[in-house]
Amino acid sequence: MRQTLEAPPKPSRKPRICMPSGRNFKKETFLCGHYEAQDVLTEVDDVDLICLEPSPSYEFKDKWQRKLMFRDLTGRVIFMNPGLHKVMLTREYDVFLVRCQTEKDLPDINAIEGWKDHCKTSVCWIDELWAAQIPQNKNWLHVFRQFDHIFVGCHGTVSPLSKAIDRPIHWLPGGVDALRFTPYPVPPTRVIDVYSIGRRREEIHQRLLQAAELTKIFYIYDTSPGSMSEVYDHRQHRDHFANVARRSRYFMVAPGKVSSIAETQGQSEIGHRYYEGAAAGAVMIGQAPSGQTFRQMFPWPDAVIPVQPDGSDMLEVLAELASDPARVSAAAQRNAAGALLHHDWVYRWEEILKVAGLEPSTGMASRKCQLKALAAEVARSVGPKAACGTPPSGLAVPSFEARRNDD
Repeated sequence: MRQTLEAPPKPSRKPRICMPSGRNFKKETFLCGHYEAQDVLTEVDDVDLICLEPSPSYEFKDKWQRKLMFRDLTGRVIFMNPGLHKVMLTREYDVFLVRCQTEKDLPDINAIEGWKDHCKTSVCWIDELWAAQIPQNKNWLHVFRQFDHIFVGCHGTVSPLSKAIDRPIHWLPGGVDALRFTPYPVPPTRVIDVYSIGRRREEIHQRLLQAAELTKIFYIYDTSPGSMSEVYDHRQHRDHFANVARRSRYFMVAPGKVSSIAETQGQSEIGHRYYEGAAAGAVMIGQAPSGQTFRQMFPWPDAVIPVQPDGSDMLEVLAELASDPARVSAAAQRNAAGALLHHDWVYRWEEILKVAGLEPSTGMASRKCQLKALAAEVARSVGPKAACGTPPSGLAVPSFEARRNDD
């Protein structure tokens, strides 16, 4: 017999938000930022976080359902429980709020029975759905129609998805726990010269390896494709990531899924690395996404220091930055302040609740005051040393080619 769970009690104020989470059984690295967003909401609002649990049959049923949902002409498979223990809601909520990383998370909510009867309104925020996927996924896209409000994290997907399901769609970009990532009020020493995490352009990586060999810079990068590996604890993973990022002078960035053209089909989107690198007060180096959305979200100068995708000017850009510590400092400070004022998860949740017809909570107002106070602290921290430290002498050379010839 399948076990039935009751939603966990919350002893404080009456919760107004019901939000499911797969954190207890989906522990892949790429989901850690997704759970971080949920954590911020639970900290600032009255939320019942429904932590779903898998039954012994989950692994088999989930794989079977994922394969069938793309070929299911009946449109029913997407509404089946993928082997999770059922949850019966026992109280009333103002909003049922679902945040999915991808479409693979959507069937999980079928484990919560009667959520439409217990929630006045409903919201689905799906972070990653590419426009090129929409024609291929017509057999399950109707799942979005069960929600009152729909948000997507990819700007280029808004119009195609709206046309496909004949519903208005809102764009809502990613974010970051800016309080976790910020180096303020006491910035640590930037002992790491360049930090690259996640997807990367291989040509740029090779140039950075060359720089590390020639000038002995401290370059930290992934040595395995770890996004699908499981973490012990998502909070510890984000803490570790933040600790490294805010001790890094330069932070590599590229548009979302830059190495997966087959999936994106050239759709250029703001990946989460931009929010994380900026919040850490690092100088971001790489390529900004094309289009107006990036300039809207990061309107300040030097938000990203550009380099060629083939890495041909990587060494020269590093040398140029090393010769101009004032520029490095200013860029770092603008990034840190901009993230505190615009890109914390609280701003995203506030936008969702506004569309859903809910007033911001007192916890949201309190967190925003804290973010604003830290941004003011950034403004008071004037000078290269405060923001980024002194660039290593090995970088302050007129030409890496000249250094190579000398060696």
